[in-house]
Amino acid sequence: MINWSDFEKIDMRVGTIVKVEEFPEARKPAYILTIDFGLEIGTKKSSAQITTLYNKKRLKGEQVIAVVNFQPKQIGPFMSECLVMGIYNESEEVVLLRPQRETMNGCKVG
Repeated sequence: MINWSDFEKIDMRVGTIVKVEEFPEARKPAYILTIDFGLEIGTKKSSAQITTLYNKKRLKGEQVIAVVNFQPKQIGPFMSECLVMGIYNESEEVVLLRPQRETMNGCKVG
């Protein structure tokens, strides 16, 4: 169990995917996403294993929710700067968490 102060340390923000690239070096099929989190945070990159349910064209311009205050993580030759949130469905595919309505980039999830 965590307490409320632990949860408050997690900084989840809304951002818009501005670029989607193939990530051929990944062990499991993945994309490299560049996400705009607004003026305060700027853009960050993340690796996402979402190639089964999402194609590159569909992802560009989509808003997602991500944790933006993790330490960067090395994933093969790539440095991930945030964690895009998703849900594993019954087929173990990742379904992205997204705001129900379009929201300004950088808005905090709380």
